[in-house]
Amino acid sequence: MSANSAEGARVVEVVLVKAGRTKIRYEAGLLDDDGTRIAVRAPWAGEGVRDFGFVRFEPGDVFTEHYWRDRWYAVKEVRDRAGVLKGWYCDITRPVVLVGAELVVEDLDLDLWVSGDGSDVRRLDEDEFAESGLADRDPGAASAAVAALDELEALAREGRLTALLG
Repeated sequence: MSANSAEGARVVEVVLVKAGRTKIRYEAGLLDDDGTRIAVRAPWAGEGVRDFGFVRFEPGDVFTEHYWRDRWYAVKEVRDRAGVLKGWYCDITRPVVLVGAELVVEDLDLDLWVSGDGSDVRRLDEDEFAESGLADRDPGAASAAVAALDELEALAREGRLTALLG
């Protein structure tokens, strides 16, 4: 399977939950499940183009997404329609749960972007995280989320983020 193909794999449905509500659902090809890490591949599931200023996600982009059952994050490699690496979008999440053909991911608002060449590493949505009230509702989860963001940022700045992806 090519690095930019979403075909040829068992299909799962990724269910992204945020603040107790389903934010988005989309089909993805299951690439690997070793019991701890789950890897899937899917085309950009958003509507139209999403321009963050530092990167654009658009129709034709392909996301190879890595989730863990024992870690508080997901790492998504993003390539354009020609297979050129744009970078990695990292979501801070609770550990993922696979139930049947549903991959349930609870987004905790914090994110990290790492450009394809590694020169741009930026923390995102820290204001949303603070406003979410998670620190008051679930201090242990909030602490785990911040630690996960710190870990990913350190790996990215050391050029070791891809070592997580197997």
